[in-house]
Amino acid sequence: MQTIRIKTAASHDAERARPGPGRDLTPLLAGAATAVGGLGAVLALVGSDSPLRGPFTLFFLLAAPAGAIAAALRGLDPFGRTVAAVAGAVVVNMLVAQGMLAVHRWSVPGGIVAVTAISALILLLALVRRLRGRTTRRRTP
Repeated sequence: MQTIRIKTAASHDAERARPGPGRDLTPLLAGAATAVGGLGAVLALVGSDSPLRGPFTLFFLLAAPAGAIAAALRGLDPFGRTVAAVAGAVVVNMLVAQGMLAVHRWSVPGGIVAVTAISALILLLALVRRLRGRTTRRRTP
């Protein structure tokens, strides 16, 4: 007779927590991306003449809405979520630019603030939806 072993979550976490070249670098990369995007937003808001201002600001303008949209699309597979999030980020940026041009209020700092506000709103709505989903599941037996 053969015994079938089932790996528990604790053994999986123990494998991920081990030191060495096999550990997960996702949190480190996420922190670096957040720092680069935040620095790009700050450089654009203060009007710095740094050569890093353009690429870092562009990274922020794509990464902030894409991260918020990806958080809202938890049900998709990773590739589909990435494609939808990047496409959504482009749409958010285009709508902000078109709206600001339509009302004759175009400015770089205004665009950064508007994209930041929309991204924060999308992320907040996704977090509220996720938290509300947890509380309703706990109430039902």
